[in-house]
Amino acid sequence: MASEPDDAALLQGIVRQEPAALMALYDRYGRLAFGLAYRTLGDAGIAEEAVQDAFMLVWRRAGTFDPSRGSGVRAWLLTIVHHKAIDLRRRHGRATTMDDIDQAESVLAAPDVWQAVGQHLDRDRVRAAVAALPNEQQQAIELAYFDGLSHREIAERTGAPLGTIKGRMRLGLRKLAEALADGPAP
Repeated sequence: MASEPDDAALLQGIVRQEPAALMALYDRYGRLAFGLAYRTLGDAGIAEEAVQDAFMLVWRRAGTFDPSRGSGVRAWLLTIVHHKAIDLRRRHGRATTMDDIDQAESVLAAPDVWQAVGQHLDRDRVRAAVAALPNEQQQAIELAYFDGLSHREIAERTGAPLGTIKGRMRLGLRKLAEALADGPAP
């Protein structure tokens, strides 16, 4: 049995615009990312939005990851998730608690380059691109990103073979990447 690629290899795959690499990174850290966003926001729907925004940013900006800064891919990803959660909390008028301030202190001490990058993502374009996908691809992507399901869980829920689900995800993510690639560059 082949070993799974490490985080750096997955990130290189994302740089090459390989949707399977993004899905593997999501499968590895999606639940952890959701947990962080949920702790920060206290609302499952908004937490899912933060995670989706973060993974879309990783897809578009994976080449900016700098391993020489000392943090790994996991820490980089969770920093992005945290920043997205903070942005959404501000946008939705959520109150900040002392626990949230303590958790965020180390992240907020650094310059927030991701906030500037994130402003270039157009949520309406993402939603329109997802809505333009064929129903089967849209369903698979929504179950993965919004419900946090793995490929296997999506296959079980929909009754489709695992290989079919992986194919739908791959094709859907490729179409999303193409639809969003011609957007404004940060």
